[in-house]
Amino acid sequence: MATSSDEMNTKLSYRRFEEGDDQWGSWTDKIFNEDNSHKCPTYVNKTPPCQGSCPSGEDIRGWLAIVREQEKPSEGVEWQEYAFRRSTDANPFPSMMGRVCPAPCQDGCNRNDVEDFVGINSVEMYIGDTALANGYKFEAGASTGKKVAIIGGGPAGMAAAYQLRRKGHAVTIFESLSDLGGMMRFGIPNYRIPRDKLGSEVQRIIDMGDVEVKLNTRVGKDVSVEEIEKSHDAILWAIGCWTGRGLFVGNWDETPNCVTGVDYLKAFNEGRMKATGKKVVCVGGGDTSIDVVSVARRLGHVEGTDELPEAIVLDDAAAHGSITTVPSDVTLTSLFPIDNMTAAEHEVKDALHEGVTILDEVMPVEIVRDAVGRATGLKIAKCTLEDGRPSPIEGTEQVIEADIIVSAIGQGGDMSGLEDFANERNLMDADKHYQVPDKAGHFVAGDIVRPHLLTTAIGQASIAAASIDDYLDDGSVNMRRPKVDVHHFDLEEKLEEAGLSPDDFDPNTTGEGDMRGTFLGNWAIHNYEDRSYAEIIKNDELFLGHFEYHERNHRKEEVPSSDEVLGHFHERLICLEEERAQDEAKRCMSCGMCFECDNCVIYCPQDAVYRVKKTEATTGRYVATDYSRCIGCHICADVCPTGYIKMGMGE
Repeated sequence: MATSSDEMNTKLSYRRFEEGDDQWGSWTDKIFNEDNSHKCPTYVNKTPPCQGSCPSGEDIRGWLAIVREQEKPSEGVEWQEYAFRRSTDANPFPSMMGRVCPAPCQDGCNRNDVEDFVGINSVEMYIGDTALANGYKFEAGASTGKKVAIIGGGPAGMAAAYQLRRKGHAVTIFESLSDLGGMMRFGIPNYRIPRDKLGSEVQRIIDMGDVEVKLNTRVGKDVSVEEIEKSHDAILWAIGCWTGRGLFVGNWDETPNCVTGVDYLKAFNEGRMKATGKKVVCVGGGDTSIDVVSVARRLGHVEGTDELPEAIVLDDAAAHGSITTVPSDVTLTSLFPIDNMTAAEHEVKDALHEGVTILDEVMPVEIVRDAVGRATGLKIAKCTLEDGRPSPIEGTEQVIEADIIVSAIGQGGDMSGLEDFANERNLMDADKHYQVPDKAGHFVAGDIVRPHLLTTAIGQASIAAASIDDYLDDGSVNMRRPKVDVHHFDLEEKLEEAGLSPDDFDPNTTGEGDMRGTFLGNWAIHNYEDRSYAEIIKNDELFLGHFEYHERNHRKEEVPSSDEVLGHFHERLICLEEERAQDEAKRCMSCGMCFECDNCVIYCPQDAVYRVKKTEATTGRYVATDYSRCIGCHICADVCPTGYIKMGMGE
């Protein structure tokens, strides 16, 4: 009887070697792996690919272990709070990032080679929302007496403020807009980022104390750089990129109803724009363009009005009153096929469901204008891409009618008043420590270095804060950044937290007799190696045969249809319940770290591998090896699902 499709998809099979693989692939493998009889297990921590793919460098494996209650907190601490503390070591916005981060961590997840990635951002959203509901707060470090100016209150600026306060430095945040949050508040629509939760996560940073906020204050205009230099010990530039890029076609700048996605979304998110054009065309393909067209479908247009659709976008002082709208026709064009658009896949699907028309593999070639110079349409053509440059295919041109055209093809910096800091791209240069070259005491992070993801800005801010801390110590930055530059799990810190730190070692008083061996001494972490600073563990180092089919726990979404989308501004994503969040965390394969499965203990033929006493065990120290029994058979390494056990030299 044939095996059903469902059974083939859910009953997984795994082979370490393919049929006919009976020879070593290289002399190196043959010499070092063919005969393991002189080698014994050692325990090697490596960075998991989810963390290696995360621009913020979060210890994802760690907080997933906490959520599934494998890694235990100290007595009296709830696992929910412990997971929050671990998550926010790198990222102070778990509720926001759990919603809007495109999750490159999930692309890197080794579980993709089993059945499906772990829903990392859905669990992160649960951690963030639970923290807000339970009122968890941040703690500042002991005051150093130093004060840092942060120019910009967006994700990079606020993340830097958080990290600097943890180190004890006071901060002043200079924000040119009317509120904090940057692109999280003025770029991303409220149905993706709830403003109450954003406000709470921002306020939690301010509540750390010694955080002074100056809103509606533009450095270089309202206050000079020299004034800030005199009153602060260091400056971090996190001003973001608020200048949208226009289309590379003739008459763009001269056509009044051609606007950028940055300006369009800012007008909406400030609450000023409550209606748009009857026929909206957006050129893009990334997340910003999806936000533009989704907002346009929700706003609609006012029938019979004489108001120009770009009026509110171009005039910061203008705003709509109470109005009634009807649906607009909204079209998005993309150079790339729908499957290859840079926007998150689920956002593209949602936009289509909401009634957006997407024309892919096309490029704009001309703005069609009327006698008074207003755009009445956008001429596009099918295109080919060579070395990233589009070329129109002759004979494929068509005109899309439009009364407003939005360009969402990228953004740049606004360096007016700060020309001394601008590079040739109108951004700011940074070295590997996120110092501004040739500007002592000046540091930079976020989009103004290179426009990218929110999580990238948060990761850069963390490194910049560490560099500032080093600079404030002696006026220079001398730290060495690791090859894999993330927030690593530290076994020594974990042992200290659990009250299991090794004893101090003094060669004159510790132990008796031959001091070369440390197997029985409690002054070292035996047979453990931390390679997480240099290596990311790959799927071929895991025993994937251990993992059974475990369907991903999807968050529910309330995505309106094309008939329902008008005026639909409540949140689409629904947070996982606690039980499903924990079940999703259990799908994590804990790549590069023991997750206490007992395989090595069960399969060791010599009973050499054993569980550490409960009073002496913690994460990373669950099993140990009696090397007087070990014969170097390497079975424990073969059956280790996580790749934590390697065959190293024993006694």
